Amino acid sequence: MTATAADAGVPSSTAEVREQIRDAASRGRTLRIVGGGSWLDANRPVRANASLVMRGLSGIVEYEPGDLTLTARAGTTLDEIGRATAAHGQWLAIDPPGDPTRATLGATIATASSGSLAHAFGGPRDMTLGVEFVTGTGTLARGGGRVVKNVAGFDLTRLLTGSWGSLGVVTEATVRLRALPAVECTLAIDVGQTAQAAEELRVTLHRLPFVPAAAMLCDATLATALSAGDRGALLLVRLGGNDAAVCAQRDQLRSLGDLREVDADVWRRLQTIEPASAAVARLSRLPSRFAATWLDAMRVAERWRGGFCCGDPGRGIVRAILPLEGQSGAPILAAVLGVPYDGTRIFERLPSDLWTSLAPTVRRGRLDKGIKAAFDPHNVLNPGILGEMS
Repeated sequence: MTATAADAGVPSSTAEVREQIRDAASRGRTLRIVGGGSWLDANRPVRANASLVMRGLSGIVEYEPGDLTLTARAGTTLDEIGRATAAHGQWLAIDPPGDPTRATLGATIATASSGSLAHAFGGPRDMTLGVEFVTGTGTLARGGGRVVKNVAGFDLTRLLTGSWGSLGVVTEATVRLRALPAVECTLAIDVGQTAQAAEELRVTLHRLPFVPAAAMLCDATLATALSAGDRGALLLVRLGGNDAAVCAQRDQLRSLGDLREVDADVWRRLQTIEPASAAVARLSRLPSRFAATWLDAMRVAERWRGGFCCGDPGRGIVRAILPLEGQSGAPILAAVLGVPYDGTRIFERLPSDLWTSLAPTVRRGRLDKGIKAAFDPHNVLNPGILGEMS
C-alpha cells in the first residue's frame, strides 16, 4: 500500500539506482521500492514521494550449470530464471505466491516470500548465496558471494533477506540451483478436517523415510477452487526423483489414504489462487502443534464469506486468505482476524486502516533502530513498511 507522487524512474543499471537514491537523500525525499508491482498491498502502508521501479534492472549476469549457481539482476523474473535453468535440467526451487511472470528475484529476496516448495527446500534465505545492494545513502555493498561455500564476518545476505527494502535496494543476487527431477508426480489424498485427522497426517508425514518436494493441506473451499477435489479437505503431495524412487514414495504414502494423481498444474493454480484484494494472515506454531494451528486458521476462514486456508504440516505454517472484493466492514474483519491466538501471527496483507490496530510494527528496541540508522539513516527507503519504532 503506497502513496506516491511520481516515479523516481526505472533504472537500468546499478549506477542509476545509486544516483536516484542519493538524489532522494539529498533532497529529503522518500522512495517506495517496486519490483514487479504485483504485491504492493503486502505489508504496512508506505508513504513515499516517489517509486523506484526495479524491473528495468533485469537479466542473467552469470550462470554456471556445473556449479548449480546463477547470478541475476534484481528485476529478473522468476519465470525467466525458470526457463533459462530448465534448458540445463535445473531449477530455482522457490514458488512465492503470485504470478511468476511478474515476480522478480529482488522482490522475492526482499520479502523472503516462499510457497509450497519450502517444505523440502526452504525459503529465500536458504537459496540466496550473495547479494549486491544499495543502501539508503547510495552506498554500494555486497554480502556473501557467487559460490556455495562462502565465509564472511557479518551475514549481510541474511540481513537483507526479508527486510522489505527498508535497509537497502537489492540490485543483484546469486542463488543456489537444484537438478530437476527426472520424474515428477502430484497426488491428492482426501483427509478429514478434525484435529485428530490433522495430527495423524502430520505424524505420518514426519515418519516417512523421505521428504516430499511439497506437502500442502487445503481446506474444502480451496480444494474445490483448485479443481483438485470436491469431497472436503485434501493433502497435495509433490514427488520427484527417478522412476524407482517415485514408485517407492507412492507406496509409502498409501498409509495416508487413497491416492489419486492430479495434474501438476495444480501447483501453479495454488500459487496464483490468492485474490487481488484479500486479507491474509499467516499462523504458525511448532510443527508438533500443527493440528491446533490448522483448526485456528480454519475458524478464521469459516467466519468470512469465501475464506479459505492452506497449510504445510512439516513447517507448522497455515495461511488464512479472506477475499475482500465485494465485502465491507473493517470492524467485522478486524474482529475475525484479531481473535486471541497463542502462536505467531503475521499479517501479510490487510486493508490500510487496520494495520495500526492489528499490527502497528515489527521493529522494537535499540538493535532494530541501530541497524536502520546504519543502513538508511535518512529513512529514504520504504518508510513505514515495517511499522513505526516503539
